[in-house]
Amino acid sequence: MIIAGVDPGVQNTGIAALEYHQGKVALVTFKNIQTNKNDAFEVNLRTIYDGVFQFLQKYQPQRVVFEEVFYSRNVKVALKMGHARGVAMLAAAHAHLPVSEFSPREIKLAITGNGNAAKIQVQKMIGRLLNLSTIPASFDVTDAMAAAYCYCQRKVLN
Repeated sequence: MIIAGVDPGVQNTGIAALEYHQGKVALVTFKNIQTNKNDAFEVNLRTIYDGVFQFLQKYQPQRVVFEEVFYSRNVKVALKMGHARGVAMLAAAHAHLPVSEFSPREIKLAITGNGNAAKIQVQKMIGRLLNLSTIPASFDVTDAMAAAYCYCQRKVLN
């Protein structure tokens, strides 16, 4: 079973595919979808949508996992993030894939055992859990891996 995790952002969207097979979880692949800050916002949204949709078409996951919306003090940033998340979810819907969501706290708890863990802790631990020889530098990518891993741990392994 292939599970895709997506961490949508306006400038960087992390996406990863993990495979659950016979009680084990392994990384299939990952990608950082980068937008151009000089492009119009709607062009960047199209870049995110196209990148997510093409990834889902290529790796054919059975489910797509997102982190639930978090509260942001900056309303303008929160709205832009919501747009990025929306087009990524639309790509999943267009690919006819079910979506699951977990709170940031639940994902951190599943990966590190601490619901208040820092991003660097999640990044290092997901590298260990997936036996990666090199951990991706992008928090967007490792957060996408963490979301997918959380689903495997919470839904598939139990």
